[in-house]
Amino acid sequence: MNIGPWQLIIIALVILVLFGRGRISEMMGDFGKGIKSFKKGM
Repeated sequence: MNIGPWQLIIIALVILVLFGRGRISEMMGDFGKGIKSFKKGM
């Protein structure tokens, strides 16, 4: 199955609608903190 750019845009829009912009930025911040602590632990 080939995923093109239009499918990615549609998926991103659906995720934006489901979670809202604030929740997505919060999740990205948590993800960044997790990566930073993982690198620090190595």
